[in-house]
This record gives sequence, structure tokens and C-alpha cells, in this order.
Amino acid sequence: MTPRFLLMTRLPEPGLGMLREAGEVVDGADVGGDAALARLVASGDYDVVVAALDQKFTADVLADARIRGIANYAVGYNNVDVAAATRRGIAVGNTPDVLTDATADIAMLLILGVTRRVHEGERMVREGRFHGWAPDLLVGRDVRGATLGLAGFGRIGKAVAERALAFGMEVVFAPRPPAHREVAAAELGDLAGRVRQVRWEEHVEVADVLSLHVPLTDDTHHLVDADVIAKMKDDAVLVNTARGPVVDEAALVTALREGRLFGAGLDVYEDEPALAPGLAELENVMLLPHLGSATRDTRAAMAELAARNAIAMATGAEVPALVNPEVRG
Repeated sequence: MTPRFLLMTRLPEPGLGMLREAGEVVDGADVGGDAALARLVASGDYDVVVAALDQKFTADVLADARIRGIANYAVGYNNVDVAAATRRGIAVGNTPDVLTDATADIAMLLILGVTRRVHEGERMVREGRFHGWAPDLLVGRDVRGATLGLAGFGRIGKAVAERALAFGMEVVFAPRPPAHREVAAAELGDLAGRVRQVRWEEHVEVADVLSLHVPLTDDTHHLVDADVIAKMKDDAVLVNTARGPVVDEAALVTALREGRLFGAGLDVYEDEPALAPGLAELENVMLLPHLGSATRDTRAAMAELAARNAIAMATGAEVPALVNPEVRG
């Protein structure tokens, strides 16, 4: 039987072409969209759903699901109740590895942008408020010699560390905050001896720049809340390129408004695409529209991997990036 793929997100080439070559592709927007997701996955009309983080596969949505897989066009998969999917024998795939460098570049961009107040300067020029050089104009902070704290030390965290070291930053990391796990030198590879592991509690207190690189889980929801922000240096910078709900956005707005942080750089938001009240009005925050993976080569590689996952799920082949391998047991 020809596989049928339900496409709930825009998938660029080469992914879309791969799906069409492998089977029939149905655009979710033509059959009810996100509002009809529970009905669509229970219909038995589709083998695999290709989705993004916007589609929420809760236990209720999957309660009567008759699909073989969910292929996420994203490295994250917090939009899927993986346990519920596994119970129903539904494979879940994601797109790891291929967006590491692109996301690390955005994190470094935010670090430099906030510390050097680039976003404020750009607005000043566009709005006609730049009247020439002045000794006190938008004076920022040096990154050389500053301590970068990396919350999470997977592929992206390590890639950010390499970039930060090239800028002369000191790098400390906590691999799985708020929990602690000792990382052996062998696991650090080329970074051994160049970065230092500290516990999350110390990490928060010593970092001049705190950059977040953790998945969204029950443990990391609001990992950075009002209490953590209160323990950070008064002139620290917070950068989030992970998932929006890792930060208590309302608490961040309060801290930025009161000048208890030097600034923040965000590429993700707690209730994306909505912003916490007051966030957009603040001068000391640099805001990006979730650009972490937004390069042509990266998005193409993500689309190809998502398509390979979907085709493998539909045909019973080995899934290249399977989140829940136990489903094949």
C-alpha cells in the first residue's frame, strides 16, 4: 500500500519532494488543520504525521490515534507526549545534529549583541536619533575575560563553548541543571582542560553571561525563575535559544525593568509567539523571532532528516532519529 503522509507544517525541499516520491502527501490545512488533529490521527487515513512544535500531540489527542509515527520537523519534541505515543506504538522522530552550528551562531550573536548593545544602536540609527559619536554613547561590556555559564552541555552547548573561547571568554558549564552529573574529561573531547564544570547553584552566581541549552522537561520548566535571577550578578546577561518556558518570562521582565540584569537576548518565548507583557518595550533586551535554525542549508538538512524519519516509519524501516526506540521493541 502507498504510504500516506499528513503534512501539518510547511516542509521545504528536499523533504517535500522525498515524501511525494515515497507516497501521497496530504496538506493538513486542507483537511481541518490543527483544530482537527485528534480526528485526523484517529481516522486511519494516514500513516505518518509530519509536524512542528506548533502541533500538540497530547495524551488526549493520541487517545484513539491510528498512525505509525510522528516526524517532527524540529530537534525538540516537547510538543509530543512521548509516553502516550509509545503506549500506542507510535514512533516519534526529531532532527538532531543538523542544526547545532546554526543555533550556536545565534546564541553567540545574542551574547555579542546584548553585551555591545547592538540592538539599541540599530534602533537609534533607524529612528534618526544618532547624532554622531559620543564618549558615553551606548557603552557596553567586554566579553573577553567574562565568564560564560552554559546551562546544558550537549551538542549546541559545546559548540557555543568553542565560539566563546575564541572570543577570550572563560567557560563554565552545568550539564543537566538543576540536577548534577559529573562529566569525565573523556566526554569533553577537545574541550577538556579548556572549560570547567560547576554545580548549577554556583554556575548561576559566577556567570557574567548565562546561556541556556537544555530541553524543555518538567525539571527545566522555569529553570530560570525569580529566585535564580535574584542570585545572578546584577550586571549579568541572560541568553535563551533553548525553549521559551525554560525562563519565567514575567520574572525576567521585572528584573530587566528594575535594572537587576544588564540585559537579555531571547530567540524563544514562553508563550510563543506572544510575549510577556512589557517585554517588547524594554530597551535592555534583544528579541529575535526564533531564528536558531534559520539558514538555508540547515533547514534543508532538517527537512531531509524529517522526511527520512517519516518514510522509515511508514515503511517499517529503521528510523534515523528515533526518540522512543522502545516502540520498536
